[in-house]
Amino acid sequence: MSTPETNRNFNKYLLWFANEHVDFRVGELKAILTILELDIPLPDSIIEPFLILELPSERIALDIAKRSVTLKCILELWAEATNVQTLHSILKSYPQHMIKSYFAPDKSFKIKVEMFCNSQTEQQKLEKIESFHYLPVEGRVKLKNPDLSLQYIEYFGLDPNTIPEEPFLVFFGRKLADGRRDIITQLSLKSRKFIGNTSMDAQLSLIMANQGRVMPGDLVFDPFVGSGSLLISAAYFGAYVFGCDIDFMMLHGKSRPTRKQVRHIPRQNESVCANFEQYGLRSRYIDVLVADSSVPLWRNGLVLDAIITDPPYGIREATEKVGSTKPCAKFSPEVPDGSFHYPSKVDYCLPDILTDLMDFSARHLRVGGRLVYWIPVFRSEYCEDDLPKHSCFSLISNSEQVLSTHTSRRLLTYEKTRYPEPNAAKETVVSRESVSFRDKFFNHAEETRQMKRKKKMENYQNYQMKLAMQDKQDR
Repeated sequence: MSTPETNRNFNKYLLWFANEHVDFRVGELKAILTILELDIPLPDSIIEPFLILELPSERIALDIAKRSVTLKCILELWAEATNVQTLHSILKSYPQHMIKSYFAPDKSFKIKVEMFCNSQTEQQKLEKIESFHYLPVEGRVKLKNPDLSLQYIEYFGLDPNTIPEEPFLVFFGRKLADGRRDIITQLSLKSRKFIGNTSMDAQLSLIMANQGRVMPGDLVFDPFVGSGSLLISAAYFGAYVFGCDIDFMMLHGKSRPTRKQVRHIPRQNESVCANFEQYGLRSRYIDVLVADSSVPLWRNGLVLDAIITDPPYGIREATEKVGSTKPCAKFSPEVPDGSFHYPSKVDYCLPDILTDLMDFSARHLRVGGRLVYWIPVFRSEYCEDDLPKHSCFSLISNSEQVLSTHTSRRLLTYEKTRYPEPNAAKETVVSRESVSFRDKFFNHAEETRQMKRKKKMENYQNYQMKLAMQDKQDR
């Protein structure tokens, strides 16, 4: 714990996180720090809603806040302590000239009080604000957009069922900026013109773009583009984006609507491009193509800055590629009467999808470029050693999003470290189990249904026996 002496320099900053997607905090923050070319050590995980960092300047702190969507706000930390009395002692011990420079008669101010894992009344909040009466404030109070915003935070731990009487930690500082939580609302799926069955929500899409280190002018590709949610987030950060997908109906806006209230309403101008126009990002949208990602159609000289994607798992979207189960089958795009030719499709198992994805990335990503994608796992069987590997990539980040009691998906971020050898065979190593994730998922679901039916039947039989015994006693 810091002492008053160590708190006298204002180079410490408190990063206060939103209380969701906890496992993604470190991955996003590490990526942002590398964008800013900073080598600052971070913990392996950030479970508590805050992190204290020593940063070179206030400008760096503001640059972090401009990119992060997991960050709620960032403070210039004036004091931290394990109790309120010590916090006030630290603040009172500051030389007046260090604090007074932030106050002036013509500068408005406000003090905000916040508690984590506890609640407070307006009267209690006011009393805590009044306890900082010794600060040399001179200007008027202004609750909206003041010149100086101060924040007092009490941290009561992570367990809402056992709240202590006094906080574990208290913080006080000058608020520098909010995180970019506003983009989540701006890009929300609720108001988006065109969405699909598996459209990624705005917050996770933005986190993926951050972990891909997307910068203005980058070229970003999604080989399983769907409705384009991931490309929208990349374009928001200034990248030029394009993608492909095997689903003709999806890319042409002809798939079944996912919103119940519009399923019987004629659909107009629904497409991936329409979403970019909705957000004013049309200039950064290159195009999307109907194509099979197992047989890439791109020229060898294509160089990408990032590949950000969400491969299909076979649950809500089919895992398939162009092919046929018939021996020696051949497909020709030329049809005598000039009509469209719809090729047959075969199963495209997840290990093959990941193998092709990583080998494609090894050929087309620049060195230092990033590959970001999701992989589904059964939590009881998960082992980090089974994650896909490639000699051209280094695993940078691995974060978990829990989906159910038994399943989750992990966001993997790889960075390309070298180019592959010319004419080299596929180097991706993917764990190939005898049963696919899709089969396991549906087998487990069927086992769960059978167990519920069995339990229901046992309860019914016990109830019938109880009635029979009661009837026997009555006689």
